[in-house]
Amino acid sequence: EVQLQASGGGLVLAGGSLRLSCAASGFTLDDYAIAWFRQAPGKEREGVSCISSDGSTYYADSVKGRFTISSDNAKNTVYLQMNSLKPEDTAVYYCTARPLFGPEGKLVSGDYWGQGTLVTVSS
Repeated sequence: EVQLQASGGGLVLAGGSLRLSCAASGFTLDDYAIAWFRQAPGKEREGVSCISSDGSTYYADSVKGRFTISSDNAKNTVYLQMNSLKPEDTAVYYCTARPLFGPEGKLVSGDYWGQGTLVTVSS
């Protein structure tokens, strides 16, 4: 059974950092790419970042230069290091396996989802 466990959210001041973790089970990171999405209250879900099994990465324009995605295959875990956080980064963050990209080359969905972890950035 494919399972994803996201953790690491919390409350941080603007300009601060957080590291989110997505622990995978039921498959290995060699099998599926992993992506992070986020959804703020009243807003549409946004694809944030993705890492494929070959290590290639994708970042949404809104987080480029601030967020870094990485993976630890030994731990079967993907991380999202978030630096220089802004209040507009406040959202519930979800990780997903087997992410899907739309025709514009942006993340649009995924096949398997974990529960979310809340990130709150205060100004």
